[in-house]
Amino acid sequence: MKTALLSVYDKTGIIEFATILNNRGFHLLSTGGTAKHLRNSGLKVQEISEYTEFPEILDGRLKTLHPKIYGGLLAKRDETAHLNLIDFYKMNCIDILVVNLYPFFEEISKSSCTLMTAIENIDIGGPAMIRAAAKNHGSKVNGVTVVTDPNDYDIVLNDMDVLGNNSHSLRFNFAKKAYLKTASYDAEISSYLSSFSESEPDKNSIPNQDYWPEIINLQVKKKETLRYGENPHQKAAFYSNIKPSIGLISNFHQFQGKKLSYNNIADADAAWECIRGFEKPACAIIKHANPCGVAIGTDSFDAYKKAFKTDPISSFGGTIAFNYKLDEKIFKILSEQFIETLIAPDYEKNVLLELKKKENIRVLKIPLGKDQNTLNIKQIGGGILVQTPDLENSYYNISHVVTKRFPNQSEIEDLNFAWHVSKHIKSNAIVFSKNGMTLGIGAGQMSRIDSVRLACIKAREAKLSLKGSVLASDAFFPFQDGLKLAISEGVSCIIHPGGSIRDKEIIEFADENNISMLITGIRHFRH
Repeated sequence: MKTALLSVYDKTGIIEFATILNNRGFHLLSTGGTAKHLRNSGLKVQEISEYTEFPEILDGRLKTLHPKIYGGLLAKRDETAHLNLIDFYKMNCIDILVVNLYPFFEEISKSSCTLMTAIENIDIGGPAMIRAAAKNHGSKVNGVTVVTDPNDYDIVLNDMDVLGNNSHSLRFNFAKKAYLKTASYDAEISSYLSSFSESEPDKNSIPNQDYWPEIINLQVKKKETLRYGENPHQKAAFYSNIKPSIGLISNFHQFQGKKLSYNNIADADAAWECIRGFEKPACAIIKHANPCGVAIGTDSFDAYKKAFKTDPISSFGGTIAFNYKLDEKIFKILSEQFIETLIAPDYEKNVLLELKKKENIRVLKIPLGKDQNTLNIKQIGGGILVQTPDLENSYYNISHVVTKRFPNQSEIEDLNFAWHVSKHIKSNAIVFSKNGMTLGIGAGQMSRIDSVRLACIKAREAKLSLKGSVLASDAFFPFQDGLKLAISEGVSCIIHPGGSIRDKEIIEFADENNISMLITGIRHFRH
């Protein structure tokens, strides 16, 4: 007789799964809480304490750590010596293990969670059984199927043959998933304990939220293998958070188009992050992770037309992102230029049907949402740099003006627009804008004056006048040279973080030239 051991905290779907196993001839073993839950539904279940002839003790801390459990999980089904020992000690070979763990992460996420509460929610028997079952997944006759996710119950049943055996492929994939589960679980525990800066914290202590843990727990899974990395000779894969992140690029759905490459996803992320914070219809056109043009408009098409004007040449073959549902006006855009990737929160049905005629365009849907990354991570030689993300999105007004001349409301809106865009441009970043659109963008230069020059050149090439425009700089102006050039082009207002030892001199220079200046006190370096 086949045996399944079921011990779950999350009881979603367990009755239905156990019922089908029972109907297929499985003997059901279970721990206290799960056994009671199954019995209440009318199922016949043998409790582990009855099977091992050893009671649950130590307030439930000890219940599954027993040779009859681990012998049943670890015995090789294709080795006679192992099976003889199983018979001698009157054990059952356990063919399916269904375990999900105490909700340690959910418990420590509560602001009131103390060290003592967290420790009591560390599962011991569950991870041990999962690892044992996963280790024995591959016996030639039939190994153990380890199930750690309630969403996988139907997959197990659909894969099962008439004898109750699962395929080696399924057992192997579920073993990989099981080890990922226990690895992430252990990393959660280690990370949490590391968050206590005291050498011997009191059992009722709450972790120091400002303390960086010794281990960073990255709960990610492979979403797909990519065509290649930054260059065709580099291999690449895309990993996403295990828990869905609503509103972030990892939650994309690709309707059509060629397979995504490393650069496609990097550009898509840059485009999406740039426009998803706008309330009005917005469009961002991205090349090499930098905006070619960004604009807001009366609708998505109007925003696109304004964004495209900033740099028509660089926009060719770019990634275009919108923050509103796309209608048939998108075809006017497609008729005018080549697009690598198109992104929107949604599409009208007829638009998706028509887009199929342009099969090479990658069409992505990313639902809008307010989730944010909790960490920014950059790999360096032999390690990683970790920081909290730049989520500053303040609205600046006349209270931040440091000059004699005050901007009007239209200029205030343009200053805030340009400031938002500057956050998404590689440093040194300069943005000229007017009427809700970028006019010239200078990105990634080694000196700020060169970024100003580049932005002016781009505006000139696009035949866009900078007279009466506003300028945003991601960091302070160390000298007057950048200001002189911008003023000579007709800029009327400037927004920047300040913080230079020459701030007073810069402000005085702005007053001499009758322009407005806002100082935010916050910079937006992006490397």
